[in-house]
Order: sequence, then structure tokens, then C-alpha cells
Amino acid sequence: MPQYSDAIIVGGGPAGASCAVWLARLGLAPLLVETGARPGGLPNDNPFADDWIAALPGVTGQQVGANIARSIEAAGVPVRCGRRAVAVARTDEGYAVTVQATGAGGQAPHGASCVVDGASDSWRSAGARPDVGSEGLEVLYGRHLVIASGVRARNLADAAPGDRWPGVLVGPGSAIVEQDYAGLSVAVLGGGDNGFENYAYVKSRGARTVHLYARTVRARPQLVDAVPAADLRLGAYRADPHARQVDGQAYDLLLVFHGWEPQADFAASLALRRDERGYIHTDFATARASAEDVYAIGEVANRMHPCVVTAMADGVVAAKAIQAAIERQAGREGGTRPFRR
Repeated sequence: MPQYSDAIIVGGGPAGASCAVWLARLGLAPLLVETGARPGGLPNDNPFADDWIAALPGVTGQQVGANIARSIEAAGVPVRCGRRAVAVARTDEGYAVTVQATGAGGQAPHGASCVVDGASDSWRSAGARPDVGSEGLEVLYGRHLVIASGVRARNLADAAPGDRWPGVLVGPGSAIVEQDYAGLSVAVLGGGDNGFENYAYVKSRGARTVHLYARTVRARPQLVDAVPAADLRLGAYRADPHARQVDGQAYDLLLVFHGWEPQADFAASLALRRDERGYIHTDFATARASAEDVYAIGEVANRMHPCVVTAMADGVVAAKAIQAAIERQAGREGGTRPFRR
């Protein structure tokens, strides 16, 4: 007979981690599922200083990710690392989430309770022992489901999210930093902050030629002003990733910054309300989605301006809503649940 955690949280970034930590400190039993080798989410791939967090000046995104792992460990939250949610189904008591091994499992920094293979004491303490099947599939059970699976970098038009080509880098992150640009010709695609910031970064790393292609300009004015008119190509353009060409001009590298798109394909069976871009609709006061006992937080729901701080706030909103729901249920059943805050 399956054992249920109070909430399965899919995604160990700032939103999911915040929700898990709050639930644990409220006396509940969350279970966190993380695709990567450690919790932290997108900050784990950001080697630059994230000076937008008022409480953490001078801290890099990767340090933010490490702090998230430490917070999860300190709260005693069990984490299933290297597991991607691939399906979810409604049950009589909540939800069954099917996860699949990604090959990215590992021990999180500072021992963040990452369980990679089989069950452990942390599973038993959470009441959520997985059903292990073939092909690395497991089924996990929770009374509530929190979707905190975030976003992925949007690829070139007509390409699948995972399509990649030699000399084409999609989205910001460590791969951009690790690339050697000295003497190369580079096309930067995208008119948002990421496009303009990375134009400046590539230029400062010795690239021979850098052209920025933008259908529309959405970046901050100070970033736009720093790009010479001769390097800016405004309007529609056509990129060929196989030939590494833009509008017929060949480059050594193409850097694609076409923004972000939500990634919650595993929840398709729930038929949640979404907007035209695929972001999950939620109740603003509770983060509850259109299905019973399902919550969506962080960038997958696009509830507020996307950043670490708003994502963490979303996690608190969902955690308190889940606490209230469990208290109401306990009251109807004549029982009590201990809460510490």
C-alpha cells in the first residue's frame, strides 16, 4: 500500500526549495524531486554575481544554489535528485507522480539529503517510499502536488527544446562562460537583457566580430545604449544553425537568447488552465492551480516578475496554503496536526 508525503514538490529551484523548507518547518512532510544532481535550479548554472538579491550582495548565482542546498539540508527535507517527473495521475488520496532517472543523480553540496538509488531512512521519515519499476521509473505519492519545475531556454524557431548543434549555444549559463571567443565572429540572437548583456560579455572576451540580432528591443536602455549601431541588426532575421548563418552571413558561433518557456509537460494529464504561452494559471492568494490540491509556483506559473526573490515568495504562499488545507481537513476528520509556526 503506498505511503503518502504531505506534498510532492517537483523542482528544487528557489520556488520549490522555499516551499519544501517552509512545509518542513511547519511540521509537515514534503518530498522534493529534482532533475539535476543537486537542488538549486537555474542559479546553479549562473557563475555571475546576482546583485539583485538585497540580502545577499556580491553572491554569485552558484553560491545562491549552494545556499539553497544548505537550507534544504538544515530543514531535513528529503530530496530525490537525478529524477525527472514524467507523468502524474490523480489517486483517491492525492497524486501519484512517476519519475525517471536522468543520470544526473548525486550527492548535493553539504549533504542535502539527496537519495539516488532505492529507499532510505529519509524516505521512511517522509512516509514516501517509492515504487521502483523498470527503466528507472518510480512512482511517488503525495496528498498535494506542487509544480515548481521552472522554465527552460527557448530554442530557435521550429526546433525541439533539446535540439543542439555544433557552435550554437542556447540560453545563458556556464557554457557561455566556458567558451573561448578570442578572434571569433559571433552572432547574438535576442533583444532582451540576456542578448544585450551577452553581447557586451562576448565583446569583452576578444571576439573579432559581434553582431546582435533583435526582432524587437526589450532590454534596459542602458544596455541598449552600449551597443554601437553598426553591430545591431533590427527586424526579422533567419538563422540556420546547421550552417551557422544568420540571413546568409556565416559566423563561428551563434548564441541564442530567445527568452524562456515553461516546462511542466509531465502534468499534461491534469489539463490545468494555462495562458497562451503555456504558463500555469493560479489563484494569486494561494498559488493553487485549476485542479484540486495542485499548486504551481515560480517561473512555471509566471505569477510575478521572474527572479529568485519572487520565486521564494511563491514557495511560502503555497506552503501556507497547503498547511491551511491540511488543518481544515484535520478539523473535518476530528483530528489534530502539530504545527510549529
